[in-house]
Amino acid sequence: MPDNGKGQPGSSEKIVGILGGMGPEATIDLMQRILTNTPALDDADHIRCIVDNNPKIPSRVQAILEEGGENPGPCMAEMARGLQNCGADFIVIPCNTAHEYYSYVTEAVDIPVVHLIDLVVDQVISMNPEVTTVGILGSNTIVKTKIYTTTFQARGVKAIYPDPERQEELFQIICRVKRGETREKIRQEFREIGKHLAGKGVDTAILGCTELGIIAENMPITVVDAADVLAREVVAVAKNRKAPHIESVSLDKGLADR
Repeated sequence: MPDNGKGQPGSSEKIVGILGGMGPEATIDLMQRILTNTPALDDADHIRCIVDNNPKIPSRVQAILEEGGENPGPCMAEMARGLQNCGADFIVIPCNTAHEYYSYVTEAVDIPVVHLIDLVVDQVISMNPEVTTVGILGSNTIVKTKIYTTTFQARGVKAIYPDPERQEELFQIICRVKRGETREKIRQEFREIGKHLAGKGVDTAILGCTELGIIAENMPITVVDAADVLAREVVAVAKNRKAPHIESVSLDKGLADR
């Protein structure tokens, strides 16, 4: 039987399902990074992606920061089932905040779901096993959910965020990127946030919002771009170089408390 490319025995690669739309530009950005990170001499060397770029997912910001916002978890679960039914062998979610609803996705499918937060934390620690503090550059939802704080704390590392006023500036920068603003002015504003973290003693920071990687250049501190880490994970898993990185530390986020 010919290779159907579906990641079954006898096939040479796995197919990634991208649960996207949070936001849509970040999803497209991930696809471009996958393309860039894939060693290829011809079209057929590239990775097959099944993508649901769905910007109609209920707002994570409203659900987490505002009272009464619709829970996006069930919609994400439905999308995950669709990706699996279309032939995906594993799923990635190119949105840091959306991992607050990771359990909805894993409960909905029988295929591995990469845990971006856990993956990025492991990457930072592997880069510097002696690290004790790390900066977090992300949306207000990342701050409120403490999703990075909890995961780093379990590994003995302290997460440091911008001061509240600067954090609000960062949140507005993210919102502006979602509206398509990516020119030098906003890039410089983002660099100023980086300088602020440097002033708090931060040497390395995570770009904990997939939009931030779009505008991060010439940063005054070392940054680990979650979107780039995810793209490299996709390539490695699809090319059968490693198993998908699923959640390895309990974040005490179960379906029961939703």
